[in-house]
Amino acid sequence: MVVQLEGISLIREGKWILQDINWQINKGENWVLFGLNGSGKTAILNLLNAYYFPTKGKITVLGLEFGRTYLGEKLRKQIGFVSSSLQEKFYPSDNSFEVVLSGAYASIGLYDTPTDEMRQKAIHLLEDLGCVSYANRNYHTLSQGEKQRVLIARALMADPSLLILDEPTNGLDFIAREQMLDSIETITNTEGAPTIIYVTHHVEEILPSFTKTLLLKNGQVFAEGNTKEMISNDQLSDYFNLPVRVIWENGRPLLSKIQTKNTVKIGQK
Repeated sequence: MVVQLEGISLIREGKWILQDINWQINKGENWVLFGLNGSGKTAILNLLNAYYFPTKGKITVLGLEFGRTYLGEKLRKQIGFVSSSLQEKFYPSDNSFEVVLSGAYASIGLYDTPTDEMRQKAIHLLEDLGCVSYANRNYHTLSQGEKQRVLIARALMADPSLLILDEPTNGLDFIAREQMLDSIETITNTEGAPTIIYVTHHVEEILPSFTKTLLLKNGQVFAEGNTKEMISNDQLSDYFNLPVRVIWENGRPLLSKIQTKNTVKIGQK
C-alpha cells in the first residue's frame, strides 16, 4: 500500500477544508485526483507531503504513519512532487541542470557536491525528457513547458516510490500540453515506474494509464473507482450538477455540455 487516508478531516483558519476523506492507493496503481478549483486538492497534496497534519483521521504514506514516525525529509525524499508552486522557489542563479540535481537531496538549491553518478543520472533524465538542449540555461528564463519538464526530471532524481503531478500542463498551449502528456505516458510505461497521482480539473488530460480516479468535491470524496466508471455521462452530470456527455477516443475522454432547448417567446422574460 502506497497511500491510506482513513477518515481524514482538516480545518484551517476555522473552516473545514476536508471532511471524512477515505482513499487507498496500492503499489502499481496510477490515480487521477480530479476536482474543481476550491475542491480541496491542494490540501490533500499538502497532507501527503507532510506539510499539513490532519485535524482528524489517520494517514499512512509509503509505510510511514503520521504522528508515529518522524516524517519531513525522510518522507519527501520518497515522493517526487511536481507543481508550478515550486517554480518561484529556485534561486535566480540556478540553471536547469542544478535544479534537476537538487532533486537528489529534496532541497531547493545545491548545498552538497553531487557525485559523478548523480550528474550522469541527471543528464540521462534531461535527455529522456527532451531538456538537455537547455540544461545550462537559467531556470527562470525557460518557458512554462520547459520548466515543468525540468521539474519532472528533478522529481525522478531520487527514484521516488510516489510521483505527484499537480496540474503539470497548467498554462501550456495545445502542442506543449500534448508533448508533456506524451512524456508522462512514457514514464508510466517505464519498468520500475513509481505510483503516480495526476491532479487536474481537465477531463481531456486523463491518459489511458491512469485507470483509477477520485472525484473530489467541496472537500469530500464524491466518488472513486475505475476511471471509465468515474468519467462517464451519469457520474459527471451528477458531479457537475449539469448535463454533460463524455466521448472516449484513443483511450482518452472528451467532455462537452449537453445543450438544452429553452424556447422564449418575444415579449416574455
